[in-house]
Amino acid sequence: MEEDKLDKVIALCENNNKILKGMQRSARTGKFLKIVYWTVIIGSTVSAYYYLQPYIDELMRVYNQINSTASRVGSLPNIDVNNLPPELKSLLNR
Repeated sequence: MEEDKLDKVIALCENNNKILKGMQRSARTGKFLKIVYWTVIIGSTVSAYYYLQPYIDELMRVYNQINSTASRVGSLPNIDVNNLPPELKSLLNR
C-alpha cells in the first residue's frame, strides 16, 4: 500500500516535471520572440528615419523659408490702391 502511494507520487512528480519544463521552454521562446519583435520594430524605425532624413531636412528648410517669407510679407507697409497710376488700376480691374 505504501509502495502504491509512493509510485503514484513519483508518477505525479514526473508528470509535473514534464509540464514545468514545457512551460519554461514556452517562456524562453516567448521572451526570445519578444526581443526579436522589438528589435525589428526599433530597427525599422531607425532605418526609416535614416532613409527619410534628407527629405525631412529639405521639408524643414522649405518650411522655414516660407515662414520667414510670410513674416516679411506681414511687415510690408499698407498700399493705398487709390493712389496707384491709372495703368496699374486698369490691370487690377480686369
